[in-house]
Amino acid sequence: MPAEPLPATPRAPSMLVLVACIVLVAITLRPGIVSVGPLLPAIILELGLSHTEAALLTVIPTLLMGVLALPAPWLAHRYGRDRVILAALLVMGLAITLRTFAGSAGQLFAATAGVGAGIAIAGTLFSSYVKARAPGRLALFMGLYATAIGMGSTFAAASTGLLEQLLQGWRWASGAWVLPVLLAALAWVIVERRSLGSRPTATATAKPKMPWGNATAWLIALFFACNNLVFYALIAWLAPLYSELGESTASAGLILASYTLGFMVANPVFGFLSRSDDRRLLLAASSSIALLGSLAMAVSPSSMPLVIVPIAAFGTGGAFTLAMTLPLDNASTPEEAGTWNAFVMLISYLVGAAGPLVMGYLRDSTGNFQSALWLLVGVGAVMLLVTPFLQPYHQRARRQCNP
Repeated sequence: MPAEPLPATPRAPSMLVLVACIVLVAITLRPGIVSVGPLLPAIILELGLSHTEAALLTVIPTLLMGVLALPAPWLAHRYGRDRVILAALLVMGLAITLRTFAGSAGQLFAATAGVGAGIAIAGTLFSSYVKARAPGRLALFMGLYATAIGMGSTFAAASTGLLEQLLQGWRWASGAWVLPVLLAALAWVIVERRSLGSRPTATATAKPKMPWGNATAWLIALFFACNNLVFYALIAWLAPLYSELGESTASAGLILASYTLGFMVANPVFGFLSRSDDRRLLLAASSSIALLGSLAMAVSPSSMPLVIVPIAAFGTGGAFTLAMTLPLDNASTPEEAGTWNAFVMLISYLVGAAGPLVMGYLRDSTGNFQSALWLLVGVGAVMLLVTPFLQPYHQRARRQCNP
């Protein structure tokens, strides 16, 4: 009697499928936030929101990116990483659709929370997927991942204002961004069905503790928090700022696109230049560039915005790329890197979420964005002041032991 054939082992996706999925998923992780900026004037007008209330459309997703960084690894362990990523993409797509038909501010904010939850879970776990599938080419694929995020941001910023004009309203212009999410979800079905090592496991391993008492971890979180605060404040309010300065919706959207483009270009540039795990010189350089651009915007925002805005973005993008590597530089194992990354994301996104809210509040209080821009200059100065203290703590410990 012939032996029964063994069950087929799932075949891991090919490298081509891996690259395609990285690009398709990463492109979806920012348009749900970035596309709101060019539409804020219309949303404020239709729903009667204050600028502070409207800021919640960026604040809510950013907050969730920090808060949900903690339970995301547990969800992946319990239900399987790739299955949870697929569910997060579907939640994001459903929420974008519901936001299109929101009939009140409460419904709008609730749908936005769904968008943020999907982005938070997928974004937190996707880095783990890349590390598991391409451990020998981590820098290359993380660079591709960050660049694809920038591509999605830039395209959303540049085209949403035009979509609003073509589709005659903010609702369909906002809802159009469900299409790339659905495409990414379809691609991820292939990954979820084929992936190895992504299913729930019964074995339990000791998890490293969060670095609550480590001063270096707090300094990294502070640096990343300042960078996120500036980034999300400008993502939310850059287009409305230039609309108030006389630009059309489409033109203001293009200025916002120049910001996301500068941010995207900086990712591979600073990633390529950074060869040592002591990145303080490049951290100071990127912070200085960001501070210079923010200062130029605060002094005269209407002077050559397509020059000064990308300069600010280039510094912020470089700082973002370098800051993402700092938890890895300080961790000795992948598990420890995960806890450092979760800690930094929690702190930095919670603080970063305050950026749009404070900027909107200052706009309501003063009647313009001038004081908010100077606030961003101050935050950029704090970033620069922190950079000398961002040497990996194990290097500092060795130097103290061997003077």
